[in-house]
Amino acid sequence: MSRFRTIFPNGKPLIAMAHVPALPGTPLYDAKAGLAGAVEAVRRDVDALIEAGFDAVLFCNENDRPYQLQAGLESAAAMTRVVTECRPAAVPFGVDFLWDPHCALAVAAATGASFMREVATGAWESDMGMWSPDAARLLRERRHLDADGLAICMNITPEFASGFGRRTPAQVAASTVVSSLADVILVSGAMAGAEPDLSVIASVREAVDPAVPVLLNTGAKAETIGEYFRYADGCIVGSSLKVDGYTWNPVDPKRARRFVEAARAAS
Repeated sequence: MSRFRTIFPNGKPLIAMAHVPALPGTPLYDAKAGLAGAVEAVRRDVDALIEAGFDAVLFCNENDRPYQLQAGLESAAAMTRVVTECRPAAVPFGVDFLWDPHCALAVAAATGASFMREVATGAWESDMGMWSPDAARLLRERRHLDADGLAICMNITPEFASGFGRRTPAQVAASTVVSSLADVILVSGAMAGAEPDLSVIASVREAVDPAVPVLLNTGAKAETIGEYFRYADGCIVGSSLKVDGYTWNPVDPKRARRFVEAARAAS
């Protein structure tokens, strides 16, 4: 059984984002609230998401805009504190760090996460500049950290970026599974909260080994999740669960419950 299926053996997992407010040292950091304020905000969101019935929570430094391709030690330390203080006891959790997979791996290993999400392969032009992650180094670091059970969810259509070359997302996904040993393939839209074209996720699902899950990574909404679940093996959802559907707002418990109800009905 794959790492991901060991974590989620049944059905289509619903993974909710716990968006961490801007961390110390970043432009949008709220120095008055401090790191304790960030912990309090994330804890409220996590409680609402668990109450709504999600299968897992994914912590992400969503508001550390502009994003870095190489995180500083202070960011890794702050993220570790937030995840440690807010991690749920009732469901699995994961870690994402925009956009440094090595930081995400370190925080995930230190906090006992079950999975992580990152862009780990390819070459990209992006809002953050030229970008070429190193999956070989990342997977060797996983072994070095004795975190072999940690599932790595690889985003093959990253937000805020476009790839060099002419391969289709389906071709990239199939290659990533073989060459870079992805535990999960993620399909995203152009930005946080944006839906990918349905035909893209359908083509990726058809191209990838059936044993490897393909998840909708952005743009999941209660109104359309049934269409995506015709092809996707689960989803990661954040923006549509927030007050007014705005990514950086707090979780709206009613929206969260409505999404879970719609997704369960479509599974």
